[in-house]
Amino acid sequence: MPRYRTLFRTPEFTPLFVAAAAHTAAQTVAGLGLATLVFRSTGSPLLSALALFGPSLAQLLGATTLLSAADRLPPRAAISGIALFFALGTAVLAVPALPTWAVFVILLAEGLAASLGGGVRHGLLNEVLPREEYLLGRSVMNMATGVFQIGGFATGGLLVALLSPRGTVLAGAGLYLAAALAARLGLGARPPRTAGRPSVAETWRTNGRLLAVPARRRAYLALWVPNGLVVGCESLFVPYDPERAGLLFACGALGMLAGDTVVGRFVPARLRARIRFPLQALLAAPFLVFALGPGRPLALVLVTVSAVGYGASLLHQERLMALVPEELSGHALGLHSSGMLTLQGVSAALAGTLAQAASPRTGMVLLALASLTVTLLLARAERGEGPGERGGAPSGAVRPAAQGDRRRTA
Repeated sequence: MPRYRTLFRTPEFTPLFVAAAAHTAAQTVAGLGLATLVFRSTGSPLLSALALFGPSLAQLLGATTLLSAADRLPPRAAISGIALFFALGTAVLAVPALPTWAVFVILLAEGLAASLGGGVRHGLLNEVLPREEYLLGRSVMNMATGVFQIGGFATGGLLVALLSPRGTVLAGAGLYLAAALAARLGLGARPPRTAGRPSVAETWRTNGRLLAVPARRRAYLALWVPNGLVVGCESLFVPYDPERAGLLFACGALGMLAGDTVVGRFVPARLRARIRFPLQALLAAPFLVFALGPGRPLALVLVTVSAVGYGASLLHQERLMALVPEELSGHALGLHSSGMLTLQGVSAALAGTLAQAASPRTGMVLLALASLTVTLLLARAERGEGPGERGGAPSGAVRPAAQGDRRRTA
């Protein structure tokens, strides 16, 4: 069984890990600061939720126009360039008196860049790691997301309290710059994984090829919809409890870390297919208790338990990779990341709308019910698959090393 120490002895894994961790910390710190800034200036739960998760909406546009470049750009230049773009854009978000419409224009541009970055990073991870270490490597990257979201939200909440939301956004810009430097100085120069020029037409052709197989479509839906709806629940933490939103986010990140650790390191291959959907159902179920108006301690416990269910994403991603042609791995994982983040943005918008029409608590409960329903329907559909729909590879298999993203980062 691969061990953690083996991963960090692999050339280029450590700088890729550091760059991804710094990017995650930057997203959480800057996102919490910006959401608080927007909420204080507008009083709108919808705009606050969109400030935190709205850039994800741009992932849909990026997935249908830019994604063919994920396998056609030099990975080091792409990763460091995208992080530098985020650093500059986030610094502009901290400019005093910046109009709200300008804030969302910048977030749109960042979302487009992020749609490409996910495919590049995940494709490079698959190049860096041997086949037998891929699942553990993805688990470690997800664990880093959990750790640095905990630290990022805790730090962001502290900075908001001690300094200001604007200063918190600037701190996030500095972390993006650190991610750019880690990628530029630590990664080796590699050629693009695929020859040819990226284009919108090629993006559409490859997306169509990936979605043509029913089993792959179901795998994508399982990765996109239930998680996205639960992230919609989380997008209401700021209006639900403005003074302790950072603590709620940190508890969610802690639960995600626990789930990814257990799934990536300890769940045997023979059990993975059996627990994918039950573990995903755990995402939504605790949010139903918010209908009873839990006190703050219980709310923190519920959020932590819910986030353990994000570990199911590792298993659904492994299932997807067993169904995807090797030469399309980077594009396939970019489509997964972009679709997941798009659904998160849509869910955040829907959550904000429900919160304005009713209350944040009502929005959480309704989205949790929708997430649980979709999970149960997808589990039922997979049980009805015929042998010809299973893609020929068992769900616990990982394809060879040519193939290459949440919650929130993927």
